[in-house]
Amino acid sequence: MTEHGAEQASGAAAVQSLDYRVAHLHQRLAEGPLGELGVRVEVRGNAVLVGGTVPSVHCRDEIERVAREALAGHPVHCDLVVAEPSSPDHAEELA
Repeated sequence: MTEHGAEQASGAAAVQSLDYRVAHLHQRLAEGPLGELGVRVEVRGNAVLVGGTVPSVHCRDEIERVAREALAGHPVHCDLVVAEPSSPDHAEELA
C-alpha cells in the first residue's frame, strides 16, 4: 500500500469511528435519563454539531457535557435552544 493509500485508509477509519461514536451518543441521549429524542447530532467534517430544542437549561448543560465527554478529541459545537414553558403574560385576543 502506498503512503497515500495508507492515509486514505486511516482517514476512512477515523470517519467511521466518529460516525459510530455519534450514533452511540444519539442512542445514549434518547435512552438515558434525559430521554431527548429531538436532539440532532450531525458530523460536519471532523467536528460534530449538536442541535435542537430542550426543555431546560439543566438539560442543555447536561447534553453538552455528555456530548463533549463522548466525543473527546473532536470539536463539538452546541446549538441547543431552551424552550420557555412559561405561561403567557397577556390574554390572547380572538377576532
